[in-house]
Amino acid sequence: MLSVTAVSLGLGVVAAATVGRLGTSWASLASTATLWASFAAAIAYALVRARPAGLLRFRPIDLLWGVSVGLGLRALEGWLSGSMSSAFPTAGTLDGTVPANWWWMTALPGGLLGPLVEEFLFRAVILVSVFQAFRRWAGQQAAGVTALLTSAGAFVLLHAAFSPTALADGVQLFLVGAVCSLAVLLTGRIWGAVLIHLVYNASFLLLVIVGTSLS
Repeated sequence: MLSVTAVSLGLGVVAAATVGRLGTSWASLASTATLWASFAAAIAYALVRARPAGLLRFRPIDLLWGVSVGLGLRALEGWLSGSMSSAFPTAGTLDGTVPANWWWMTALPGGLLGPLVEEFLFRAVILVSVFQAFRRWAGQQAAGVTALLTSAGAFVLLHAAFSPTALADGVQLFLVGAVCSLAVLLTGRIWGAVLIHLVYNASFLLLVIVGTSLS
């Protein structure tokens, strides 16, 4: 399963990078759609072929952990980047309003679709697949550490492949990936990780909205 997933992701990344270089106004959005289509194919294949019992189960505690840990990670990101003493981020407008296309080109992909697709790929597929493969001969603890490092590392590499990533950003991305991986390993469920990632991203988008209105 890992080999099929790797091939699907590799082809998707190459195709998305190629589309992104077209230089048209819609290239960025088409590149993201191409990448997510490859993710969806890998996710569907993996979940149909083998899915741990309880992975898709939701518990109210997942919501609590998602909100609290997601906000905590955002606060930590602000402290690490020095943004606690900087101005609010903005959408780049001068009239204090958020552009209409920002909502569907930035807010929707970054605040909802991105966290959902990425968590299912990096945690429900990659993390689970590596854990199951290594558990057979390395034991649960070693398999868990290996799966966490693989999932979080791949998460950083994907972001670095499509946008410049400073060291501090890479560290924060790895931390988000590691925390989300740990949530899945400890609970056996995916929704806590999805909510952590969603709250982490959505909290930044909220800061952009506030910063734009104050600009």
